[in-house]
Amino acid sequence: MLFVCTGNICRSSLAEGLLNALAAEAGLASVVTADSAGTHDYEVGDPPDPRSIAAAKRRGIDISDQRARQIEKPDFARFDLILALDRGHLDILRRMAPPAARTRIRLLMEFSPADRAGGDLDVPDPYYGDASGFDPVRDQIERGVVGLLAYLKAEELV
Repeated sequence: MLFVCTGNICRSSLAEGLLNALAAEAGLASVVTADSAGTHDYEVGDPPDPRSIAAAKRRGIDISDQRARQIEKPDFARFDLILALDRGHLDILRRMAPPAARTRIRLLMEFSPADRAGGDLDVPDPYYGDASGFDPVRDQIERGVVGLLAYLKAEELV
């Protein structure tokens, strides 16, 4: 799985860390792995935002070794699913992707029954707010990741 947001230092970093941790807890680390990237090159090479690191740490997850990168054309062939964190990213990814890869690009929150029922499939960008915005974003992403793992099991993809 590849998670994608704007700069790859907040939302997608959290999603990568959460999926890898929850897959390991479920005994799926050998078959389910995550990476993350940004649609833009603003932060390439930078670690996750300290507020994202802290939000992940409050769940017992260390994402401090991650480094931001920008999505590249080969990513569309390397990953089974490419998961956008909001509709803006989804649009960018679909424009970038070769036609054969477009069906593998989805919104992460499509996999969260609660968020899907509420109709809000965008994960808000906490970057421009204060630290208090990161835990709710982490929690929302976690719902998406839990739903994604349930989907993979139900479809017997893992």
